[in-house]
Amino acid sequence: MRTFEDTYRHKGLRKQLVDQLKQKGITDERVLTAILQIPRHYFLDSALDRVAYEDRAFPIAEGQTISQPYTVAYQTQLLEVKPYEKVLEIGTGSGYQAIVLGEMNAQVYTIERQKKLFEEHRGFVLRSKYPNIKYFYGDGYEGLPTYAPFDKVIVTAAAPYIPPKLIEQLKVGGKMVIPVGEGNIQRMLRLTKQRDGSVTEELFDNFSFVPMLEGKNN
Repeated sequence: MRTFEDTYRHKGLRKQLVDQLKQKGITDERVLTAILQIPRHYFLDSALDRVAYEDRAFPIAEGQTISQPYTVAYQTQLLEVKPYEKVLEIGTGSGYQAIVLGEMNAQVYTIERQKKLFEEHRGFVLRSKYPNIKYFYGDGYEGLPTYAPFDKVIVTAAAPYIPPKLIEQLKVGGKMVIPVGEGNIQRMLRLTKQRDGSVTEELFDNFSFVPMLEGKNN
């Protein structure tokens, strides 16, 4: 069961969450405003309603998680999204990250490999509010060549290596934010594609994500 009522209490908890994110170093006002607008409790079972605005991850279906708000804000801030940019997201998961990008007026193309999670998004209450988000069932390592090139790519699962097809689908000058590494801890990277097809890498903080798996799961 989920609760689809956004009360003054929920809005007050979101304000507290945004204040925490500022204290942790999130400075992009567009990111903070998006998080302030989006009812995170809609993405969770109503049993978790009281804790939905704590800055931590929660389990969702198929062994996946809804990421910690700080992680969502951190990746989104690194992505430097501008309105109307085409953004490819690998790993729809709960859909929260995609909707943060949608709230920031990006044109979002999001891929989910878990059939059950993909199907759940069809009837999600916020879906009609964001016609700028397109949902796909597929293999994240393959990307979406039909819709390429993309201004930005964001990967929300731990990649053991940088998927070459995602680099191919990035515009020259485009950026990809991706946690890379095997094991429990990954390093957040920001890659910028150069004119010759190579990328420059910037290294950021360590995080812990569920692994990015190949193929699709029925």
